[in-house]
Amino acid sequence: MDDNKIIELYFARDERAIEETRASYGRLIYSVAYNILTSAPDSEECENDTYLRTWESIPPTRPNIFSAYLSRISRNLALNRLRDEKRRRPLGTELIIDELAEALPDTAGDPIEEMELREALNGFLESLGKTARMIFVKRYFYMRQVKEIARELGISAGSVKITLWRVRKSLRDYLESRGIVI
Repeated sequence: MDDNKIIELYFARDERAIEETRASYGRLIYSVAYNILTSAPDSEECENDTYLRTWESIPPTRPNIFSAYLSRISRNLALNRLRDEKRRRPLGTELIIDELAEALPDTAGDPIEEMELREALNGFLESLGKTARMIFVKRYFYMRQVKEIARELGISAGSVKITLWRVRKSLRDYLESRGIVI
């Protein structure tokens, strides 16, 4: 079933929407959570929570890209779970978050600062080349490991590392040029 039909099921409050979402995107939702949590039971719980969150948010929300919408929900739920439980993960999720934290300001829950940062990040990502943007998103949104990104893109792990370093440095410079203090 295509995305628009699934979204219409949500608007009609038809429970088949969840079944169709699971059939079309269950693996994606699970893998996003698993890349962060590295725990099958926790990832399954995040997957189920993603269906609930989606049910609660559609309507009124009408996502433009349904897969990205679901991925974002799953990612946020997994990150919240990770923060709440303060777990140490063998795949180094905390290290990935720390890498990016060096280039980003702490908005400390200030909604205006968060909105400004989000807009600046979107502008920065649009300015990147396709490969650099893909590497950045795979690493910091999907929490993929460097080796995994290198394999997927057919480049060396060293190239991925240096690209990430350059992009973080560029991000820091980009934000500072817009008056966002790091």
